[in-house]
Amino acid sequence: MSHPLPTVFRLLLAAFCAMAAWPAFSVDGITASQITLGMSTPLSGPTGAYGQQMREGVEVYFAKTNAAGGVQGRKLQLVALDDGYEVDRAVSNTKRLIEQERVFALLGFYGTASTTAVLPVLDQTGVPLVGTVSGAEVLRSPVNRHMFHLRASYGDETAAVVKNLVTVGVRRIAVVYQDDGFGQAGLLGVKAALQEYQLQPVAVASLPRNSVEVAPAVAAIAGSEAQAVVMATLYRPTAAFIRQMRHQGEKPYFVALSPVGTDQLVAELGAEDSRGIQVAQVIPYPWADKLDVVREYKRAMAAHAKGSPLSYYGLEGYLNAKLMVSALERAGPLPTREKLIAALRSGPFDLGGYRIAYLPGSNSGSAYVEISVIGAGGRILN
Repeated sequence: MSHPLPTVFRLLLAAFCAMAAWPAFSVDGITASQITLGMSTPLSGPTGAYGQQMREGVEVYFAKTNAAGGVQGRKLQLVALDDGYEVDRAVSNTKRLIEQERVFALLGFYGTASTTAVLPVLDQTGVPLVGTVSGAEVLRSPVNRHMFHLRASYGDETAAVVKNLVTVGVRRIAVVYQDDGFGQAGLLGVKAALQEYQLQPVAVASLPRNSVEVAPAVAAIAGSEAQAVVMATLYRPTAAFIRQMRHQGEKPYFVALSPVGTDQLVAELGAEDSRGIQVAQVIPYPWADKLDVVREYKRAMAAHAKGSPLSYYGLEGYLNAKLMVSALERAGPLPTREKLIAALRSGPFDLGGYRIAYLPGSNSGSAYVEISVIGAGGRILN
């Protein structure tokens, strides 16, 4: 004759079965012990320094998190692929990360054109992307439910740049932009910001993407009597443009947007020749101690990347990783991609003085912008 199992024994058996089933929890990129995340960024070529610093910032935060036990007991792993700042490679990498590497989510993609091209892949697969190195409006409107920006928009940057110039009496402003999604977005942002003061650019010139052929742009801007030139360009063409302008005796204020990479620009142009250049920054100054997250970043770099320099792009990667981990913690012990999206939408994240909040109808997390100046010896002043 059989006897019913005691209640306590039944509960213990159910718990044991649940624990045994834990490894069978099946979501791409998630196992009982690991969360795998993916990143496509330039790790080689003319913009390789940007991606290398971003990747290092992500890896440093992941190493810090793993040393503390991971996320819900799972260790973090990053798969980072090199796209060389080329659109086709970025799309190919994204498909590989999702279909072959089976990553749970993506983070830290670089470039307007590349990120725009991967939007259909995100929509088809439902894989979220957290943190993009682009402030272009095309990535923000209409809102894509799978994409979450950490940095401010180019509209935010250019509004701050133009306001700063007009405040000190500069009204004759020219624009140089690289002929791609980033540069075109920067140009539109400057034009819109100037319209607020009933102004328009006194001259406009474009540069080919991934090129340092700047002579036509110099010819278009020189002689325009511009008091300032706003540059939506990356560090190598920016340095070449400034050199040739100065060689012709032109000495306007030179102001670059954040993607230029301030420390890369100083290294390319030289410390003294960089003096006086202004740069819009959408990430906090990584060498100060004003914000908790910057102090935390500096300690983490010393512990997990000893000898590597601090940088804006490194701190941006660190912030992207911290936002991802914060959202994963909110998603709970059995995360899904939809839970991650809901967690990102669930309210503000204070990353240590750098706040992120995704308001209804927006995928822009921050409007943080400040203007830095390169001082004597190539020192970046805040």
